[in-house]
Amino acid sequence: MSNIAGNLAETALRHPDRPALRFGTAVLTYAELDTAASRVAGMLRAEGMAAGDRVGVMLPNVPAFVALYYGVLRAGGVVVPMNPLLKAREIEHYLVDSGAGRLFVHEGAAREAAVGAAVTGTEVTAVDPFLSRADDHEPAGTETARGVDDIAVLLYTSGTTGRPKGAVLTHGNLGRNTEVVADRVVHLGPQDVVMGCLPLFHAFGQTCGMNAAIRRGACLVLVPRFTPVGVLPLLDELRVTVFEGVPTMYNALLHQPPSGTGPEAGALRVCVSGGAALPTEVLHAFEERFGCAVAEGYGLSETSPVATFNHLDRPRKAGSIGTPIEGVEVRLVDGAGREVPVGEVGEIAIRGHNVMAGYWNLPDATAEAIPDGWFRTGDLARMDADGYLFVVDRKKDLIIRGGYNVYPREIEEVLYEHPEVVEAAVVGVPHDSLGEEVAAAVVLTPDAGVTAEDLRSFVKTRVAPYKYPRDVWLLPTLPKGPTGKILKREIRLPR
Repeated sequence: MSNIAGNLAETALRHPDRPALRFGTAVLTYAELDTAASRVAGMLRAEGMAAGDRVGVMLPNVPAFVALYYGVLRAGGVVVPMNPLLKAREIEHYLVDSGAGRLFVHEGAAREAAVGAAVTGTEVTAVDPFLSRADDHEPAGTETARGVDDIAVLLYTSGTTGRPKGAVLTHGNLGRNTEVVADRVVHLGPQDVVMGCLPLFHAFGQTCGMNAAIRRGACLVLVPRFTPVGVLPLLDELRVTVFEGVPTMYNALLHQPPSGTGPEAGALRVCVSGGAALPTEVLHAFEERFGCAVAEGYGLSETSPVATFNHLDRPRKAGSIGTPIEGVEVRLVDGAGREVPVGEVGEIAIRGHNVMAGYWNLPDATAEAIPDGWFRTGDLARMDADGYLFVVDRKKDLIIRGGYNVYPREIEEVLYEHPEVVEAAVVGVPHDSLGEEVAAAVVLTPDAGVTAEDLRSFVKTRVAPYKYPRDVWLLPTLPKGPTGKILKREIRLPR
């Protein structure tokens, strides 16, 4: 498929009457979704959009996002997905950097978008969840001049090391990654119902949820905002077969009381976890309660995103991100780019069809990230003798305490073993003589009686003396990004 917009057109031909999207009580068939995307393409072409023009799409998980995404691609444009919670100055950066000439926003975000677009002169259009404005335009055909090497999406990174950078993802990147995930990893089919809690403006939800479901004719349940109390009953009510989420979602569902006396999520056949390391205690507890295997994968915005996965037709190892997907190579390297021996820690480097074409208008940053054809992820991992990868931590999250390396994930795993711990994040804090000290921010269950000192002792008896956190802070919540991933850089620990 040279243009991934063709996936929707082909599925609509095969399964016109099957449900494509479920949003609340509304259901859109594939024929209806395809028509909506075609009308978007017709609208954009009639208004003069040229091939390669960038178009911002700043919406939550509503049908309009899907119609706009595929409509822009069908018209030959480039989608710039944006978080609808962005503020004016952030919106301005996205628009200035991408050069987007159009921005479609959720009605509630129109004011911030207008302020952010004032500098660039970008045309801002507020749309309702079902994009009724596009109904006035004639449907456009599926033919465009865009090929596998042309840009499909500018996906901005989270900006953990500075201002967000635009990862240039081509039709080939996204199309091939979608194909492998849908056909060979999750094995989706028209009978599947996929829970779409992950934001579609993020790589995980976009490829593994929206694009994969559409490729295989599955039904995608759109959830604008994840809440465990709202999602848990839907799993059984809608007969969801595939749930995709980040670790905090699994943890939240696990701590939610059963929604009724009947079966709990009885139709689930596979759960997919990504975005961050899933604590093994959470994995085992979730599988025991819901009777469904949780398969961990790994990827980044720059890799479309999937790079590795615990394949369903192979042995699965708890705590592992699995093995490379088809067409992708992974190796672990040291600071000089040399491959490290099996069992030793190295930085994950990736090469394959999924690796971005580069960072938008940032040749130096691109050369640094991909110095030799292998994308450097900044994540540290070990590989066992069977080729399974185990993420140790982010390279930048590594704590060096008095010359000893402390990997936060190892300490977090111990904290999650405590029955009264709901969430935990381990970080390094400055120390005059040691350089860094180990600290932990912890969220407890509502009726917990454990103290910070109790938790410090709990970890101390389970790890080497230099590893346990001297500082343990009990917080009501931990800051999270749009996917629900804990943002360690935003944790403020009292000292």
